[in-house]
Amino acid sequence: MTEKILEYIARFLALLLVLPIHEFAHGLIAVKSGDITPKLCGRYTLNPLAHFDALGLCCFMFAGFGWAKPMPVNPNNFNHYKRGCFGVAIAGVVANFLLAFIAYPLLILVLLYVPAFGYYTDVLFLTILNVYSFSLAFFVFNLLPLYPLDGFRVVDVFSKKRSKIYWFLRNYGTYILYFFFALSIFADITGIYTFDILGNFISFVSGYLSIPITMFWGLIF
Repeated sequence: MTEKILEYIARFLALLLVLPIHEFAHGLIAVKSGDITPKLCGRYTLNPLAHFDALGLCCFMFAGFGWAKPMPVNPNNFNHYKRGCFGVAIAGVVANFLLAFIAYPLLILVLLYVPAFGYYTDVLFLTILNVYSFSLAFFVFNLLPLYPLDGFRVVDVFSKKRSKIYWFLRNYGTYILYFFFALSIFADITGIYTFDILGNFISFVSGYLSIPITMFWGLIF
C-alpha cells in the first residue's frame, strides 16, 4: 500500500514538470512566430495549474498517458503560416524528448550518489523515473495522427487535399482516443494487459526512443 502511494505521489510530481514544459513549448514557438494568443489567454507560463486538464491528468495518473489543455493559438497571426504551424505542432514533443534526455543522467546520478533517506530517496528516484518515462510516452502519444493531438496538426500542415481519411481522423479522433483510454482502464482493473493496445504501443515505441538516450549517456557513465 505504501509503495502504491509513493508511486502516485511521484507520478503527480513528475507531471508538474512534464505537462507544463510540453504546453509552454507550444506557446513559446507560437509567440516567436508572431502570435501572442498564449500570452493573452494566460497560458504563456510554466505554472502547472494553467495547463492541467482534470480528465487528462487522471488518465496520466492511472493509465500512464494523458493530455493537458490545448495551447490556444491563432495561426493567422503567424509570420509564416506553414512554418509556424509546423513549429508549434512539434514543439511540445521536441521539448519532451529533450526533457527525457536530461532526466536519464539525473536518474543515474541519484542511483550512484544520493544516500538513502527512506521514503524521500524513493520518491526522488521514482519522480525522475516518471519524468523520463512520461516524457517519452507523451512524445509518442502526441504524435499519433488523431485530432486534437500534435500528430494530426503535423498531418494538417502537409495535407493539401482533405481526403476521407483526413476527415475521419479529424471528426472521430477524440472518440478513438476515449476508446483506447477505456481499454487501458479496463486492462488495469482486470489485469488483462493485452487489452491495453495504446499503452502497449506507447511502451514499445518508447523503448526504441530510449535507445539513443541510453547509448549516449552510456558513453559518459
